[in-house]
Amino acid sequence: MTDAATVGRYSLSVRALHWLTAVLVFTALIVGFALANALADRTVLLAVHKVIGALILVITVVRIANRLRHRAPAMPSTVGRWERGAILGSEVLFYALLLAQPFLGWAMLSASGVPVVIGPIPLPPIAPVDAGLYAVLRNGHSIGAYLLVALVAAHVSAVLLHAVSLRDGMLKRMLPRRRMSDTVVSRQ
Repeated sequence: MTDAATVGRYSLSVRALHWLTAVLVFTALIVGFALANALADRTVLLAVHKVIGALILVITVVRIANRLRHRAPAMPSTVGRWERGAILGSEVLFYALLLAQPFLGWAMLSASGVPVVIGPIPLPPIAPVDAGLYAVLRNGHSIGAYLLVALVAAHVSAVLLHAVSLRDGMLKRMLPRRRMSDTVVSRQ
């Protein structure tokens, strides 16, 4: 265990993929909620949502492989045993949802009979055309989106607790780059 002064950081590749995923997931959720509530032409929203979903799927597979190659830095001493378990559990749940959501969306479109095309690339259907199955998959995709929102909210809340209240360096592990004050201090 470490304290705020000695907390290590994730590798650059882990941090870059984390923040890229965060931006894509946030965008996918916004576009998805707009798509679910769209009263006008949904074609553009659906096309954008499918491309983002495909990117999330590919990046998540890369993230998992990358994460297996790069160990996490030590956690601050403020992180207890139950919290370590919660952190590990939430990481596994994030990866599971980030893998499941694109497949649920793909299966949902397949079950609706709509050809699944990502940009210029047609994908084969992965579910039979069936209105009942479509309804189940659509509900599953919606539930997955709400679970992602809840998990993101819990993740951000925990990060804010550590950054603002505990000030233990937990956030520093995943920041894209050093703060300017860290750079100035290290040059002196």
